[in-house]
Amino acid sequence: MRGKVKKSIYQILLFTCLLPIHSQAQEQKLYTVRTIAFYNVENLFDTVNDSLIFDDDRTPEGKDKWTAERYAIKLENISRVISEIGADITGASPCIIGLCEVENRRVVEDLIAHPNLRSKNYGIVHFDSPDERGIDVCLLYKKDVFLPSSFASRRLLLFDEDDFRNYTRDQLVVGGLLDNEKIYCIVNHWPSRSGGEAKSKPYRLAAARLNKSIIDSILYLDPGAKIISMGDLNDDPNSDSLKKVLKTYGKKDQLKGKNLYNPMESLHKQGVGSLAYRDLWNLFDQIYFTENLITKNDTSYRFWKAGVFSPNYLSTQSGRYKGYPFRTYAGGSYTGGYSDHFPVYIHLVKAASKPR
Repeated sequence: MRGKVKKSIYQILLFTCLLPIHSQAQEQKLYTVRTIAFYNVENLFDTVNDSLIFDDDRTPEGKDKWTAERYAIKLENISRVISEIGADITGASPCIIGLCEVENRRVVEDLIAHPNLRSKNYGIVHFDSPDERGIDVCLLYKKDVFLPSSFASRRLLLFDEDDFRNYTRDQLVVGGLLDNEKIYCIVNHWPSRSGGEAKSKPYRLAAARLNKSIIDSILYLDPGAKIISMGDLNDDPNSDSLKKVLKTYGKKDQLKGKNLYNPMESLHKQGVGSLAYRDLWNLFDQIYFTENLITKNDTSYRFWKAGVFSPNYLSTQSGRYKGYPFRTYAGGSYTGGYSDHFPVYIHLVKAASKPR
């Protein structure tokens, strides 16, 4: 299918049941489908040494023996994954995708220049973050589908119990037009659980408060704004950061007013995860959005469905970590895999314009 579809806007036939499931009566409609995704690419670093201590490991002379060959394999792997997210439905890669754990703009430029992605015509929104590991977030977008009109990097200021600064990732805010329809995207990579979930929890609560402040500010200026927030939150959908700070809901019938809907909550309850640790699955990678994307109105983009992209090749095939995401390094040894996270995605749909 991917080789046959060449249009920039991909359409599929969806069937909306007008009567109960056992009925044969169906209305056939033509819809435009767009994929929006997020992927933690697990330390996409170049081979150049800079002033950061963490970067020393990802050099040819460093502990990880990060050579040009290994870097090329990483680009091949990640670009393949991006090219295939959502393609089973749309015949195309995502029109918008948030990334985290990229070292700098250069590695993102190398990524979209790879043959797997070169023809996709991706643009980049990226800012350098002050993170102590030297990793950033960024947004890729297809230039013929999404037109950015505003972008900003919002700083998350954190301090430990001794009042020392804890340097972490900024939150990236991008507004623009998706097929001439205004939306906002926020890309997150919240503080990790290093030191333990309980000890590090205040940092993620602070990240959630910043995220809520960003969303509230956009809605104050534009009450009808459609906002999609995505990222590696290092928290599950039922964590306090989501449920108590952002006040996300996992059921559509619970929505009222200006709530946030989190489709990942139902996936999490089904045992679906995006990463595994000590034989437990977590769904830290999430996409949630304002409730105005939950609508029966076909004339503008609305949420259709969400998922975790986990084809067989993205999983470890044997050994102690069979079934876990197939990562680049495991146990300190190079394995040549993809990432320690699976990507997540949502599909947006709207009724396609009738041909004249």
